[in-house]
Amino acid sequence: MAQGKYDVIVIGGGHNGLTCGAYLSRAGKKVLVLERRPVIGGAAVTEEFTPGFRSSTFSYVMSILHPKIIRELELRELGLEVLPATDMFCPIGTDNYIILTGDATSTAEQFGRFSRRDGAIYAEFDAWLEGAAAHMRKLLLETPVDPSKRDFRNLRRTFDLVWRYRKIGNRLYDLVDLMVMSADDFLKRWFEHSVTRAVLGYYSSIGTFASPKTPGSAYVLLHHLMGEHEGAGGWGFVRGGMGRISELIAQSGRRHGMEIRTDAEVVSVEVSNGRAVKVVTKTGDEHLARAIVSNASCKVTFNQLVDEKHLPDDFVKHIENYRTFSTAFKINIAAEAPPNFAAFNPTKCGFEAPNYVHIGPTVEYLHGAYEDACDGRYSRRPFMTLVVPTMVDDSLAPPDKHIINAFGGHAPYKLDGTTWDAERGAFTETVFETIDELAPGFSDGVIESQVLLPPDIERIINSPHGHIFHGELALEQLFFQRPAPHYADYRSPVDGLYQCGASTHPGGGVSGIPGHNAAREVLKDWKRL
Repeated sequence: MAQGKYDVIVIGGGHNGLTCGAYLSRAGKKVLVLERRPVIGGAAVTEEFTPGFRSSTFSYVMSILHPKIIRELELRELGLEVLPATDMFCPIGTDNYIILTGDATSTAEQFGRFSRRDGAIYAEFDAWLEGAAAHMRKLLLETPVDPSKRDFRNLRRTFDLVWRYRKIGNRLYDLVDLMVMSADDFLKRWFEHSVTRAVLGYYSSIGTFASPKTPGSAYVLLHHLMGEHEGAGGWGFVRGGMGRISELIAQSGRRHGMEIRTDAEVVSVEVSNGRAVKVVTKTGDEHLARAIVSNASCKVTFNQLVDEKHLPDDFVKHIENYRTFSTAFKINIAAEAPPNFAAFNPTKCGFEAPNYVHIGPTVEYLHGAYEDACDGRYSRRPFMTLVVPTMVDDSLAPPDKHIINAFGGHAPYKLDGTTWDAERGAFTETVFETIDELAPGFSDGVIESQVLLPPDIERIINSPHGHIFHGELALEQLFFQRPAPHYADYRSPVDGLYQCGASTHPGGGVSGIPGHNAAREVLKDWKRL
């Protein structure tokens, strides 16, 4: 039985755990990261799933990795290379499409083909949405306050937060609407055509059990637009897959002495006199530390690793009620060729072939997929994002072969009246049929596929219900309520035990922000630890 003593132990080598450990190592702390899998990265990992084909197994595109983290951890200098994704191609049947670009004028022309009114107002909407996102981006690096506490320290922190955002003015009411309204109702304030609202509201269903008609889904739309990009470190595919991000963060931490151990599953956090003092692994190894930071889901941390007797009853109740039910699926496909969409015309579209595609042509289509899942079955026609990184990255597949990542919904964690063991094949056929309808013959070129349903995701990366965000991005699970009231500041009811995973503010996605923020709070507390 091995034993070690460290300043900080990080439970879980996902990208947030690695980010937290890297920052603490840079601050001179002796850090040990323990990862249960044989590979680091959590949901940001690149793996071979069939001979010769490597895929970003779970996450699939770089979009919200914070530029501050890229800069401070020197990820570009270490080799981070971001490759371009094409403008988003959205097939509308086999004879029409929308191309969503970063240029408001061009996108307005696209929407104008379906509704003159929608095209005319799009530029105004785009400017408004960017303004709303700019305010929300400022909150990303904040530590949530506890507005219920009345001691001087917390009152001052709350006042400081309010003062910093005093210029938000009347936009506050718009942001409240985004938090509580459905994406479709919110978009109806601007747009009349279902295609317009579906293209813009598509993000509201990604990774969450909701449709554009679900109250609160407007915020999920905004969450996906919060990325800040600087030059070559911006939005797109990462050469080598998403696991390259995790590898580089780990490399940054190792430069400053961070130690990482794989195949080292933590099974308990030991508490003495109200304080976390050590972790115990599945093999019986014990490691002591002044601070322990968990990158695991809050449900794993507090329902499995910490004995309930050390936790307040109301906190335990909040963690039990924290919503994680997932309906997201991921299929990694080795193929002879990318999908050849019937509606795509390279001359009209302005590029050779799309490598970033959304399938979800109308609000009715997106809502129908959701209603199927509400009835306990998988969607008869799922919505999905298709990306083809091998169009720009030759490191993932043999020459002239391709990787296609299909991510979408809805595939409920649990089916009514049957099991995923019985339905896996039929579901895969449904996904391929949906693609074939828009890109005839695609499935004929499939070499191999890796189908990841919510139970698979849960089993592999230990995220309850396979939820890619470690829990719903709903109003009652955001900011000072994520994951529970009074403990949204990356701390926990156990002294010396911190949280840095996606079940903390600001939630899921490969951003590194929870890890960054948690490290800052550990360092603030260091003198008293």
